[in-house]
Amino acid sequence: MINRNLLFLIINTGLLLAFCRPEPQPLSVETPPKLSDKQLFDKVQEAAFRYFWDFGHPVSGLAPERTKTPEVVTSGGSGFGISAIVVATERGWVKRDEAVARLLTMAKFLEKADRFHGAWSHWLDGKTGKVVPFGQKDNGGDLVETSYLVNGLLIAQQYFNQNNAQETELRDRIQKLWETVEWDWYVHNGLLHWHWSPNYEWAMNMPIRGYNECLITYVLAVASPTHGIDPDVYQKTWKNSPNYLNGKTYLGYKLPLGFPYGGPLFFTHYSYLGLDPRQVQDNVTNYWDLNVTHTLINRAYCVYEAPKDHQYSAENWGLTASDDFNFYGAHQPTEDNSTISPTAALSAFPYTPYYSMQAMRFFYNELGDRLWKEYGFTDAFSLKKNWFSPQYLAIDQGPIVIMMENYRTGLCWDLFMKLPTIKTALAKMQLDQVRYPTGFHLAIPNAKTGQYDILKHPHLGQYPIHVYLNQAGAVSLDLLKPDGTVVKRIVSEKSMPIGAQRLTFDAPAGQYQLRMKAPDQTATLAVTLH
Repeated sequence: MINRNLLFLIINTGLLLAFCRPEPQPLSVETPPKLSDKQLFDKVQEAAFRYFWDFGHPVSGLAPERTKTPEVVTSGGSGFGISAIVVATERGWVKRDEAVARLLTMAKFLEKADRFHGAWSHWLDGKTGKVVPFGQKDNGGDLVETSYLVNGLLIAQQYFNQNNAQETELRDRIQKLWETVEWDWYVHNGLLHWHWSPNYEWAMNMPIRGYNECLITYVLAVASPTHGIDPDVYQKTWKNSPNYLNGKTYLGYKLPLGFPYGGPLFFTHYSYLGLDPRQVQDNVTNYWDLNVTHTLINRAYCVYEAPKDHQYSAENWGLTASDDFNFYGAHQPTEDNSTISPTAALSAFPYTPYYSMQAMRFFYNELGDRLWKEYGFTDAFSLKKNWFSPQYLAIDQGPIVIMMENYRTGLCWDLFMKLPTIKTALAKMQLDQVRYPTGFHLAIPNAKTGQYDILKHPHLGQYPIHVYLNQAGAVSLDLLKPDGTVVKRIVSEKSMPIGAQRLTFDAPAGQYQLRMKAPDQTATLAVTLH
């Protein structure tokens, strides 16, 4: 169920008119001379964050749904904003005490805002905390948006761990908010439901079935220390769906779960802002492989299958839910009207860093101030229609900040995955069955070229490569020319433990082969260094 499509109906029925005030005039920023990868990365990530900091609601501190409706704040988008504030604190874009003060404002507001058996509504009035209906029958608790909010709160709770009055108060308030969400109450007729309305109760009849953007809802529902659901509900609701298993091949990539071609790319973002897909696997799929494959299919469709007049390319790609020239759409290969959403490629940085950097450079260097405004790239554009959105949306800005940071340092993944309740929940859901073969476990080569494209990490200044060992011992890693000539020994008989390791190296750009000799196996990978 792609709930974002309801936005089109809501806006056209005029439900937000009473909350609108004049749209702030964005400051057009002239594109400077060519930036380095690091400079551009920093600039884009910080600009997207500023939406939450500078445009946050003056009373609640929460994130407005979009720039055109600044009085309507969003629960899920605010959760993204909370994680973005954590990133900004780590980056030094805001002072730690200022971040804590802003988060305390949010937490106090959320305590008093309308709640429905602990769940917040999708939209709230930023001044009063009263529900703003997302639809006629969607005027109560939204468990999925609540999960995005709680996800951000838990990341903040982990990060702000100093032993002072302000941070202690913040952690305590977050804990109370977390403990008072009644996840188990949203189990109706044995199925976990998305919505409940005080007027219409379960009339929307929307069990949260997979596969889509809602895996994090189940992880938190099982993890709750006070209102946890039985893991059997996850099996009966989420996995018992005709849209769960896939198994078909698209453009050379086999997709284990989900919609044809994978669906919009926010499926690979929203649940994985804190949940590290590298550490999630069950008897059906490895979730890192799922998300990378989904992203590669989305890009390959844009490059090879989309109508030529859409003007997509290897640099201009990325389909996901966003604004468009008709107002809003859940853009994906099977629902494509020529709209590119920058959040799609930018939030994919952990999965496809080189391809995401290509897209970011195209958006910035080629589209310039048609697309780049006060808070970075605006929400979407269509070259075919010569249309550029004038707006920003919280649910699209947040994943840019967070997922770019997860690529850079893994910050939000590390914070969230350290929570003992999350580890326990993943075990109960049998999502902790991670087993990689010895070798280059995160690398999925390009189906057209057979090469694994590697971007020199903008902040490390070297090429990263991830390896996995199933047997501890001495490991050697060589960089070879295509003819087998050794160019460089990256690692020489280094003792390594079982598990995942990240290695880095430098070399001239070009096509090579990586060869790893491990105690139990020799693995090779064709690579192109960019």
